[in-house]
Amino acid sequence: MEFGELLEKIAEKYLERDKKSGRLFLLSVLVEEVGELSEALRKGEVEAIEEELTDVAFMVFCIANLFGINFENRLVEKYLVGDPSYRWDLP
Repeated sequence: MEFGELLEKIAEKYLERDKKSGRLFLLSVLVEEVGELSEALRKGEVEAIEEELTDVAFMVFCIANLFGINFENRLVEKYLVGDPSYRWDLP
């Protein structure tokens, strides 16, 4: 399944519910999922990391759909065509 198609399928199933829930609710769920991901990363539990990455990605897609944003092109442009790593504070 391609990126845009995945966005569409998630929108078909969840967008109406997400509109009722609202952006702040979706943001709070995203933050909660990021917290769960950080715990899984801290513990190094690969299966839990996979589960939480899935949840984080799903919430990002839900928020994108709420605002009608397909960020595939921007993602490619920013991270594959471009390389913002020079701005990262890494040793």
